[in-house]
Amino acid sequence: MLHKPLGIIMNGVTGRMGTNQHLIRSLMEIRKEGGLRAGEYCIMPEPFLVGRNEDKLKALSEACGGLPWSTDLDAALSDNKYSVYFDALSTVLRVEATRKAIRAGKHVYCEKPIATNSDEALALYHAAEEAGVKHGVVQDKLWLPGLLKLKRLIDTGFFGRILSVRGEFGYWVFEGDAVPMQRPSWNYRKAEGGGIILDMLCHWRYVIDNLFGNINSVSCLGEIHVRRRWDESGQIFEVDTDDAAYATFVTEPGIVCQFNSSWATRVRRDDLLTLHVDGEKGSAVAGLTQCHIQPAAATPRYVWNPDLGRTLEYASHWTCMPDTENYKNAFRAQWELFLKHVVSDTPFRWNLLEGAKGVQLAELGMESWQRRTWLDVPDLV
Repeated sequence: MLHKPLGIIMNGVTGRMGTNQHLIRSLMEIRKEGGLRAGEYCIMPEPFLVGRNEDKLKALSEACGGLPWSTDLDAALSDNKYSVYFDALSTVLRVEATRKAIRAGKHVYCEKPIATNSDEALALYHAAEEAGVKHGVVQDKLWLPGLLKLKRLIDTGFFGRILSVRGEFGYWVFEGDAVPMQRPSWNYRKAEGGGIILDMLCHWRYVIDNLFGNINSVSCLGEIHVRRRWDESGQIFEVDTDDAAYATFVTEPGIVCQFNSSWATRVRRDDLLTLHVDGEKGSAVAGLTQCHIQPAAATPRYVWNPDLGRTLEYASHWTCMPDTENYKNAFRAQWELFLKHVVSDTPFRWNLLEGAKGVQLAELGMESWQRRTWLDVPDLV
């Protein structure tokens, strides 16, 4: 087997997701295991950390055994040792940096959203295609164990005709005064690419498209529920972009999908993300790791009677699907597919065009909110 080092510039990797999911849980784990097998090759990722904060980069480098690092992106892009560029910057910085990488001939892999508007997102896709570089966008939720189990139910016909989907996502993000915020403050500033519609409708686009059929139309209502927060330096600021979104989508097969997304809600459900799918032959509720099912033949006959107190444990009427395989970290699973795509040219369909579709849906969601109307979702070309 041929040893294949693969240099990867990781820009913005000192952020929460870049550090924990992409570097430590994905590439560093592959390195610890001796590389990734891909046909005749054993791919060994060689990360090069890039960012703006020298102290954070140095600390992260040391924590990972002395990885190379730099604050000079242009110099990193000019180094032929590194053929892949990964972008985990804040959204407003992503397009310019990724364009630079494409012009430098690097294969590019980006966090979502890939841009703040669909014109820039689509232009990024076309630039990568014209340059002949390979490209991808992070769509991690497709590899969550709970959603993989849900996909298996769909593929085996468990639901019969799917009728509807209800998605619930979110948790309480502290304001930052007495308890520090769990998310960076730019998430709540419109000029910096913040807002939950832009953030989460990108996710719901690929989840729904891949599981329930392409989205044909959307209706969305956004809201700013918490209007004052404290930033990383302890300064108070006014929130000027949405921290909650209440959206309904209709797919080509006619499935109605309702998704609530909120950073201003307290959790009393099985997981921070749950998908409840109802079909003619059965129903399922999937979370991040588990999926519970109730087939038609085992559906209880409930009767509405508000005069009686709660006499049933409704959750006990559902069966938890077993783990039939060892599931990898969702981010790592997609990283492995992208690395194989770069080295061995294996198929990889989660490209920048799919990323642009997510931005398009977010854009339409915001327009729907402003106009208070349903909007069709046209093909993106």
